Amino acid sequence: MANLAKQAASGFLSLGSLLFVITSLFLFIGKNLFISGWTAEQANITPLRWVSATVVPVIVVSWGHGRKSLSTSGALLALIVGFCLTLAHYSFFLCLLAFFITSSKATKYKQEMKAQVEEDFKEGGQRNWLQVLCNGGMAFELSLLYLLDIGSSDLPVDFRHQYRASWLGMAVLGAISCCNGDTWASELGSVLAKGDPFLITTFQKVPRGTNGGVTPVGLLSSVFGGMVIGFAYFVGIMMSAASMDREIAPNQLLVILVGGLGGLLGSLLDSLIGASLQFSGKDAKTGKIVEVAREGVIPICGKMVLDNHSVNLVSSILTALLLPKIALAVGL
Repeated sequence: MANLAKQAASGFLSLGSLLFVITSLFLFIGKNLFISGWTAEQANITPLRWVSATVVPVIVVSWGHGRKSLSTSGALLALIVGFCLTLAHYSFFLCLLAFFITSSKATKYKQEMKAQVEEDFKEGGQRNWLQVLCNGGMAFELSLLYLLDIGSSDLPVDFRHQYRASWLGMAVLGAISCCNGDTWASELGSVLAKGDPFLITTFQKVPRGTNGGVTPVGLLSSVFGGMVIGFAYFVGIMMSAASMDREIAPNQLLVILVGGLGGLLGSLLDSLIGASLQFSGKDAKTGKIVEVAREGVIPICGKMVLDNHSVNLVSSILTALLLPKIALAVGL
């Protein structure tokens, strides 16, 4: 029965991927036929760019679905997100790829320990469409704005000469580094820290798995998680940006630092929101941390206003809005 369900899910994803490729092809033909024309002078998006934006996400998503890191619904939505980010800027796609790979590894790290303290823990950390939307939704929207305003252009971060492109690029970096930094902090900090975390709003010790609980190890992990995303953005610039644009731009190594700051900022914002607007309680029978107030649950902190997905979305939006200011302040 399980094998049959697996085959059905794989077949559905294959059909969805095929429809995605066919739709992408007809969109490219229609765009050039009715909007931009076929000549090189008029073409804003080259055929190679469109093909890579179509094929590469299909390969990555199929691989993630095969490793059970993505559900079928999550994989189909990730195709659209990956297509748009790759079409806008190669650095955007590399950031998304780095987040997907490293966060999946972090989620699966010592998962048996996490299952002992979290009631809603899911083995393997498989992401569905809602998690893909909340983690990649802000980056997806910003990449659409980048396409509409700047076009498909791999520009370095240079606020002096390319302000709007740099602002949108650093906002995308902020959204993804926030998600990766928070994932590293929660998934690695919870198992690597020797002591219990402290609540970020009151600095009181709380059980592991409590929303809003932080540890020095977790905060340091968020910095490294953000720096991984910053490094991916830096690699994209070095690979695809024109040498003339790079020569007049500031030192692009600063992007890695900005990514680290984005990871830390995103983790702190996520913890602050989680400690105040997301309920955490301890089940008296099982001793596990739960996010729903009910009989037999001892409240720890927060109110039942947002769930974990909503907290991730809000913190990624806030980090995306704040990180361009930070990037400008450090000299980009």
